[in-house]
Amino acid sequence: MTELVQQISDLIDDSERDLERIERTLTDGYAHALSLEAERQRIERRISEVAHGLAGGDVEVKAKEISTLARRLDGNAGELVELRSVLGTLRRHARDVR
Repeated sequence: MTELVQQISDLIDDSERDLERIERTLTDGYAHALSLEAERQRIERRISEVAHGLAGGDVEVKAKEISTLARRLDGNAGELVELRSVLGTLRRHARDVR
């Protein structure tokens, strides 16, 4: 994702103001955001599944899996917040270019 964030930063700093490239990057960025949101939902669903299975045994293994999933969920949330922020900046930049 850092490559996408760098592309967005470069577009904002670019003096050429290439609207087609800006809009293509916005589309790519929103597609990536949707992908992150889908992954978040899968992780949340898996956490729920594992949590419901805690009574079935292997508590230590399941607790470790929940911990790993929670870390992934936190990382995902951080990426999504950062991406939405830079996309908002690029969207405003595109409006100014128009």
